Amino acid sequence: MSRDQDIQLEKDRARYGLLAVVISNLAIAGVAVVGVWQLHGDKSVIIGVLSAAFTAVSSMTTAYLGIKAVSNTAKSIVSSATATAATPPSAPAAAPATPPAEPSTTPTQRTS
Repeated sequence: MSRDQDIQLEKDRARYGLLAVVISNLAIAGVAVVGVWQLHGDKSVIIGVLSAAFTAVSSMTTAYLGIKAVSNTAKSIVSSATATAATPPSAPAAAPATPPAEPSTTPTQRTS
């Protein structure tokens, strides 16, 4: 696959994954609203239904975002490793043309 096709595929995956999460969250919220409406004010059961719906929505959203973040991280690691492997190693530095100067002898002490 070409790079353009890979980018388009990732965009489609992100778009449809997010759409699936949003639709699922709306379905959970809709069932919770209908459940609360049918309970006619039984507060203890309403709290149970709403907390279960909140848990389901937050779990679904967190799972999607976590999987997406890991997928993006893995993809960037692979692409940087591929880019590093594609660049040829640089040539070693050439040795200096002149040898380093010999250290001078220790200076003698002057007397005035």
